[in-house]
Amino acid sequence: MASAARRRLGGMVELLGILLTVQGVGGFVNRVAGGESKSWFVQLHVLPESLHIPASIVLALVGGVLAFAGGSRRRKDSPRS
Repeated sequence: MASAARRRLGGMVELLGILLTVQGVGGFVNRVAGGESKSWFVQLHVLPESLHIPASIVLALVGGVLAFAGGSRRRKDSPRS
């Protein structure tokens, strides 16, 4: 039972990582491409314009780490056949 809970936790961490990565990369591309719209990128709505690119980079990096860690945890805890 504990391993099933750990797999679910790993899956949730991986999902959070993917979401943060999409937010970061998308917001970065939006700003670098000169997009006028804030679209659905959270950091573009809540932060001052001077922090859009740095925040997007941080979100993408943290998201990538979480996605990798969550995926590794899920794979490590999955039963082998």
